[in-house]
Amino acid sequence: MALHLLYESASGYALFQAHGIDEIGQNTEAVRSSVSDLNRFGKVVKLMAFNPFESALDALNQCNSVSEGIMTDELRNFLELNLPKVKDAKKAKFSLGIAEPKIGSHISEVTKIPCQSNEFVLELLRGVRLHFDTFVKNLKPGDIEKAQLGLGHSYSRAKVKFNVNRVDNMVIQAIFLLDTLDKDINSFSMRVREWYSWHFPELVKIVNDNYLYAKAAKYIEDRSMLAEDKIPGLTDIIGDEDKAKEIVEAAKASMGQELSPIDLINVQQFAQRVMDLSEYRKKLYDYLVTKMNDIAPNLAALIGEVVGARLISHAGSLTNLAKCPSSTLQILGAEKALFRALKTKGNTPKYGLIFHSSFIGRASTRNKGRMARYLANKCSIASRIDCFSERGSTVFGEKLREQVEERLDFYDKGVAPRKNLDVMKSAIEITQNKDTEMETEELIEPSTKKIKKKKSKSAGAEDVDAMAIEAANGKTEESKSEKKKKDKKRKSDEEQSKAEDKLNGFNGVETMEEEAIKKKKSKDQGVEELQATGDVKKKKKKSKE
Repeated sequence: MALHLLYESASGYALFQAHGIDEIGQNTEAVRSSVSDLNRFGKVVKLMAFNPFESALDALNQCNSVSEGIMTDELRNFLELNLPKVKDAKKAKFSLGIAEPKIGSHISEVTKIPCQSNEFVLELLRGVRLHFDTFVKNLKPGDIEKAQLGLGHSYSRAKVKFNVNRVDNMVIQAIFLLDTLDKDINSFSMRVREWYSWHFPELVKIVNDNYLYAKAAKYIEDRSMLAEDKIPGLTDIIGDEDKAKEIVEAAKASMGQELSPIDLINVQQFAQRVMDLSEYRKKLYDYLVTKMNDIAPNLAALIGEVVGARLISHAGSLTNLAKCPSSTLQILGAEKALFRALKTKGNTPKYGLIFHSSFIGRASTRNKGRMARYLANKCSIASRIDCFSERGSTVFGEKLREQVEERLDFYDKGVAPRKNLDVMKSAIEITQNKDTEMETEELIEPSTKKIKKKKSKSAGAEDVDAMAIEAANGKTEESKSEKKKKDKKRKSDEEQSKAEDKLNGFNGVETMEEEAIKKKKSKDQGVEELQATGDVKKKKKKSKE
């Protein structure tokens, strides 16, 4: 039985024929040893046909269909053109060797071509892959590598569906920077307190907040210059008029030392730096909240943005956190205590980073371990939903938070919580309703845009029509006035012509009568002349006789 090999390369489909297999051996080990030798392998395997892909997009579509075990129309036409036809009644005298058994089953179902996929065929295809550039002519060195690289990038990008807005690395960096900023701001604010306390030691007891202390130190400058006219400014900074008056009174009887202007300038500059750092810390916190709402909205709604970001950074990524079981997530951040307990055979820790959540702080000491276990369970569910869902929403996180609240009430008051199945069903219904609303809005928006465009076009057309009508009205008015003038001229001309015609008519009748009279007169004269001539002739004849 003849053996044909189908090889799906990055540049196209290739069909090979394997004949004379006895030369390299039927055993897979013999084939494996002979694959590296092109002279031996080239005698056995020969190229029958090659069908290149039309474009990179076509190559990606073909690769996706092969990976899913689906035979495309191009592959079917390629096989039917280059392989002998299989009759219905008889068995095929050949078989097709394929690397993927899924697509082999689909090919055999549709085209009745027998397919096989085993170690022997895979070793032959490995040799084809190794010497593919020698089988296909007109291939430049490096073309296959470029095609493989481009197809690999596009295939992995399509599979992963990379989204720039859901990069969890930004959250990891932001939470690290937030922790370092907290430490730096605390140490710098303590340095400002110590430095300015040499000049005004009573201010430390009045103003406790570090940020407000730095602002007050920068505003006061020299305590000897502090008077009652600065009380409104101090109230704006501190937010309490009584404290502002207390600061002014304390400055009058302060025990601090006098500072030189240069020292005061340095203190003010350092206080300004602390204020800038604290303001940047607020902006960074807002940035972290927005990123967490984009990347892990359910986890942020359940446990908070800061604790959720710490869990993601400690796990390494959101996908790693989603892969963690709830028991691992419960003690994330307490690895040292866990291994110490395992080494000393003591009690293992009940919670790690989850301890910073408000739920465990609200639970009683007896129920803290139970609450940590339950909260870790809900956090693992929320992280998996955030990691693997296509659309981000806070519905599941809010419902899970309600469940945790109900569990707290159950531990404290004994109120029975809802079942998990009912809560999840309600969350799924809410998300489905939101999806339908989004779809309807997406459908309505282009229609409203079209209507607005039509309205604008119609308004523009109406404006144009109005202009045209006005112009036409102006023209028609002008034309009407011209027509009236012309009509008046025509009427006057017609009246004149009628009058002339009447006059001419009377004159014409008189002339006709005169002409007739003249004709009659001329006729009478001619008759008289003829009579006279006739009488003269008669007289002449009588005289002759």
